[in-house]
Amino acid sequence: MTLLERDPKAAPAWRGELPVTSRYTFGLAGERFFRAIQEEGRILGTRCDGCARTYVPGTIFCERCLGELDKWVDVGKVGEVHTYTLLYEAPDGSQRETPEIVAFVRLGDGGLVHRLGEVEPEALAIGMSVQAVFKPIAEREGSILDIVYFRPI
Repeated sequence: MTLLERDPKAAPAWRGELPVTSRYTFGLAGERFFRAIQEEGRILGTRCDGCARTYVPGTIFCERCLGELDKWVDVGKVGEVHTYTLLYEAPDGSQRETPEIVAFVRLGDGGLVHRLGEVEPEALAIGMSVQAVFKPIAEREGSILDIVYFRPI
């Protein structure tokens, strides 16, 4: 059914559960990136020496020169807050008592969108240094949530 064939009186959103019939895979670069987080507690990127760029998360091709990237580097656990936002509403629509803080943390020439913790909203600043806090190794599952949050240092 196309948008033009859609009943204008139909519900605007699906309520309830949908069965999942496919699986998402990380791909070659994502597999290595998430395995390093899970098994080693390290954040990896790929380096393009020709363009002098380090991609985080790692990719298999440079977006500038299209060269294949096979040089993986540990970018460390410390990054810099590039921008942030305060979330006053929970996913279910309820109001939060204290806002959740989400930031783009610059690592290398890329970075991660993730939670900030151990910081009050009044203390936030663009450019502040933050460090990744990982779950204990026994609790890691190979996802971005193996990094619990980034905290100021």
